[in-house]
Amino acid sequence: MTTVLIVDDQPLQRYGFRMLLDSVPGTEVVGEAAHGAEAVRRAAQLRPDVVLMDIRMPGMDGIEATRRIVATGARSRVLVLTTFDLDEYVHAALRAGASSSSGRASL
Repeated sequence: MTTVLIVDDQPLQRYGFRMLLDSVPGTEVVGEAAHGAEAVRRAAQLRPDVVLMDIRMPGMDGIEATRRIVATGARSRVLVLTTFDLDEYVHAALRAGASSSSGRASL
Protein backbone atom coordinates (compact mmCIF):
# COMPACT_ATOMS: atom_id res chain seq x y z
CA MET A 1 0.00 0.00 0.00
CA THR A 2 1.38 3.41 -1.01
CA THR A 3 0.28 6.19 1.30
CA VAL A 4 -0.09 9.76 0.03
CA LEU A 5 -0.39 13.21 1.61
CA ILE A 6 -1.96 15.80 -0.73
CA VAL A 7 -0.81 19.41 -0.30
CA ASP A 8 -2.53 22.24 -2.19
CA ASP A 9 -4.06 25.54 -1.14
CA GLN A 10 -7.05 24.96 -3.43
CA PRO A 11 -9.68 22.66 -1.87
CA LEU A 12 -11.05 21.66 -5.28
CA GLN A 13 -7.57 20.59 -6.42
CA ARG A 14 -7.12 18.46 -3.28
CA TYR A 15 -10.54 16.91 -3.82
CA GLY A 16 -9.73 16.07 -7.45
CA PHE A 17 -6.41 14.49 -6.56
CA ARG A 18 -8.05 12.54 -3.73
CA MET A 19 -10.72 11.16 -6.05
CA LEU A 20 -8.12 10.18 -8.63
CA LEU A 21 -5.75 8.57 -6.13
CA ASP A 22 -8.53 6.79 -4.23
CA SER A 23 -9.43 5.03 -7.48
CA VAL A 24 -5.93 3.53 -7.80
CA PRO A 25 -5.64 0.08 -6.17
CA GLY A 26 -2.83 -0.06 -3.64
CA THR A 27 -2.92 3.70 -2.98
CA GLU A 28 -4.34 5.32 0.14
CA VAL A 29 -4.67 9.06 0.71
CA VAL A 30 -3.87 9.42 4.41
CA GLY A 31 -4.27 13.17 4.67
CA GLU A 32 -4.40 16.63 3.18
CA ALA A 33 -2.78 19.97 3.92
CA ALA A 34 -3.69 23.45 2.67
CA HIS A 35 -0.29 25.14 3.07
CA GLY A 36 3.38 24.42 3.57
CA ALA A 37 3.55 24.65 7.36
CA GLU A 38 0.63 22.26 7.67
CA ALA A 39 2.31 19.94 5.15
CA VAL A 40 5.46 19.75 7.28
CA ARG A 41 3.41 18.95 10.39
CA ARG A 42 1.20 16.39 8.64
CA ALA A 43 4.16 14.67 6.97
CA ALA A 44 5.84 14.22 10.36
CA GLN A 45 2.60 12.97 11.90
CA LEU A 46 1.41 10.66 9.10
CA ARG A 47 4.75 9.53 7.60
CA PRO A 48 3.34 9.04 4.08
CA ASP A 49 5.26 7.29 1.34
CA VAL A 50 4.56 10.20 -1.03
CA VAL A 51 3.83 13.88 -0.49
CA LEU A 52 2.07 15.39 -3.51
CA MET A 53 3.13 19.04 -3.09
CA ASP A 54 1.84 22.18 -4.77
CA ILE A 55 4.72 24.55 -5.45
CA ARG A 56 2.96 27.92 -4.99
CA MET A 57 0.93 28.46 -1.85
CA PRO A 58 0.49 31.44 0.46
CA GLY A 59 2.71 31.49 3.53
CA MET A 60 5.27 28.71 3.33
CA ASP A 61 5.50 27.60 -0.30
CA GLY A 62 6.04 24.07 -1.56
CA ILE A 63 9.78 24.56 -2.04
CA GLU A 64 10.40 25.47 1.61
CA ALA A 65 7.99 22.76 2.82
CA THR A 66 9.85 20.22 0.67
CA ARG A 67 13.19 21.39 2.08
CA ARG A 68 11.92 20.98 5.64
CA ILE A 69 10.33 17.56 5.07
CA VAL A 70 13.48 16.23 3.41
CA ALA A 71 15.70 17.75 6.15
CA THR A 72 13.94 15.65 8.80
CA GLY A 73 15.30 12.51 7.17
CA ALA A 74 11.78 11.18 6.77
CA ARG A 75 11.23 8.37 4.29
CA SER A 76 8.61 10.39 2.37
CA ARG A 77 9.31 11.13 -1.29
CA VAL A 78 8.08 14.56 -2.36
CA LEU A 79 6.54 15.06 -5.80
CA VAL A 80 6.10 18.74 -6.62
CA LEU A 81 3.30 19.95 -8.87
CA THR A 82 2.89 23.24 -10.68
CA THR A 83 0.94 24.68 -13.56
CA PHE A 84 3.66 27.30 -14.10
CA ASP A 85 6.10 26.71 -16.96
CA LEU A 86 9.17 28.04 -15.16
CA ASP A 87 12.44 26.11 -15.12
CA GLU A 88 13.52 27.86 -11.92
CA TYR A 89 10.62 26.17 -10.06
CA VAL A 90 11.81 22.77 -11.22
CA HIS A 91 15.41 23.49 -10.28
CA ALA A 92 14.45 24.91 -6.88
CA ALA A 93 12.25 21.88 -6.14
CA LEU A 94 15.05 19.46 -7.02
CA ARG A 95 17.59 21.41 -4.95
CA ALA A 96 15.13 21.29 -2.03
CA GLY A 97 15.06 17.49 -2.28
CA ALA A 98 11.99 16.73 -4.39
CA SER A 99 12.15 13.37 -6.14
CA SER A 100 13.04 13.21 -9.80
CA SER A 101 11.63 10.58 -12.13
CA SER A 102 14.72 8.45 -11.57
CA GLY A 103 14.53 8.85 -7.80
CA ARG A 104 17.73 10.92 -7.80
CA ALA A 105 17.92 14.61 -8.51
CA SER A 106 20.97 15.98 -10.25
CA LEU A 107 21.47 19.40 -11.76
